[in-house]
Amino acid sequence: MMEHLPEDLRRGLAEAARRDTRRKARFRIRVGGQEFPVLRLWDKGFALSREHGAGLRGLVDLFEGGRHLSQCLIVASAEDGDTVRCEFKRSTAATDRAPRDFAPEEDAPAGLLPPP
Repeated sequence: MMEHLPEDLRRGLAEAARRDTRRKARFRIRVGGQEFPVLRLWDKGFALSREHGAGLRGLVDLFEGGRHLSQCLIVASAEDGDTVRCEFKRSTAATDRAPRDFAPEEDAPAGLLPPP
C-alpha cells in the first residue's frame, strides 16, 4: 500500500515514525555530555539512529530514564539502513557505592548502639 503513495509523503511518514520512536525511547546513552536515544538494546549491543551513532566508539554510559544502568565499551559499529548497530566489548553494571575491598565477617554486628 505504501508504494502507491507519492515519494515526499512516504519520506514524511518515515520521518514521523523515526521521531516517534526516538520520543518513546526508554534507554539513552550519554557520551561527552550529550545524550542519544537508544532504539533497540540487546545483550551485546544496541542500535542508534544513523545521525547520532555514526563513528561512535569508546566508553559510554547507558541509562534507563534517570537510572544509570552500566558503562559500555563500544568496539564496533556498523550501519544498518537508518540505524547504526553498536557492539560492545564489555558492559559493567553501575552501582551506587564503591565495592568492598574486604570480605565481611559472618558474625559481624548489624549496627552499633551508642554508649549509655
